[in-house]
Amino acid sequence: MMLFRHDTRSGVPIYRQLEEQVHRGVLSGALTKGEKLPPVREVAAQLGVNPMTVSKAYSHLEIEGWLERRRGVGLFVLPRPRATEDKERLRVLAASLRAAALCAVQMDIPLAEAVKILERQYHTLRKDGESSR
Repeated sequence: MMLFRHDTRSGVPIYRQLEEQVHRGVLSGALTKGEKLPPVREVAAQLGVNPMTVSKAYSHLEIEGWLERRRGVGLFVLPRPRATEDKERLRVLAASLRAAALCAVQMDIPLAEAVKILERQYHTLRKDGESSR
């Protein structure tokens, strides 16, 4: 089951953070086709947010074709065509990297240095992921 998180300091609305977490979960394989998402009230209680915030995220994901609502049963992850999945993975990554690039520009960090930092973080996370398997 997916564990949702939110960052109140990020400036990104909580419902958008939840949507992006579902996108990343599906694209990474952490959420699989047909998997049931936790109920709105459960996620809202876990995060300490208004249930309408979670409901808004789930509704957007349903409209976008990421989730399917089965009346009386819950929300389930829909399969993604491979070509769509690849484009979505790149879109999600680009959005995250845009925030990092903005931070680097605002702090006047040269591109080469920012790329080195990204590479170090990438390799650290890969190494940590392999050691946790």
